[in-house]
Amino acid sequence: MDANLIVFIIMAVVAVGSALGMLLNRNAVYSALFLILNFATMAVFYIILGGPFIAMTQVTVYAGAIMVLFLFVIMLLGAEELAGGRVKIDWQKPAAVVLGLLLMAELFVVVFFRETVFGEAAELTEFGTPQQIGLTLFNDYLLPFEITAFLLLAAMIGAIVIARRVRQKPGKQETEER
Repeated sequence: MDANLIVFIIMAVVAVGSALGMLLNRNAVYSALFLILNFATMAVFYIILGGPFIAMTQVTVYAGAIMVLFLFVIMLLGAEELAGGRVKIDWQKPAAVVLGLLLMAELFVVVFFRETVFGEAAELTEFGTPQQIGLTLFNDYLLPFEITAFLLLAAMIGAIVIARRVRQKPGKQETEER
């Protein structure tokens, strides 16, 4: 057996288990921690597929920054435990069964008829490396990159202006805009 296949099978079991743990857990903090584990297994999948840059981005952005924000908000709001009452929606269970069957049919087609559906996969040796992404970003997409950087800078300056205290003339009361 190939080493990548063994790692894939182990990580697939961990990914499915962490996804089920996230969905079935009633504690929101534990669900967020299961989601972090799921994001980490996704990063391993990206490494197996030969995309180290996207794997690093997955860990840094999703498992790092966004999940820290989620945990902060969960703990700040005190919403660790989910409410006990459930709202029954009659159409939800049949819709879930139909969507699950569609997903299984799609999985069957992808696994067993991959060549006829997708054709032969191109051999990509330089795909996903940080050097290739940098060259593509700064050669082919320089103008959109610069426009995005300018918009983010303008948004950051606007947020600072909105959040700062506005001081009025001496003798008047200080006001705060929000």
